[in-house]
Amino acid sequence: MVRIDVRENDVEHALRKLKKAMNREGIIREIKFRRHYEKPFEIRQRKKREAERRIRKSESRRPS
Repeated sequence: MVRIDVRENDVEHALRKLKKAMNREGIIREIKFRRHYEKPFEIRQRKKREAERRIRKSESRRPS
């Protein structure tokens, strides 16, 4: 669970920190996926694409 303390009534700064924390935790991404029903096949397909993207990304980072 994400928790952000507001200091010195600086709500805008706390809001920025909250958005960053939620983004890091993957909460925003999860909300986007749950806006509509995703069939089990679509979930498997999406996870497979994400795994392929991660593999390609890690391979491109390796020195030749």
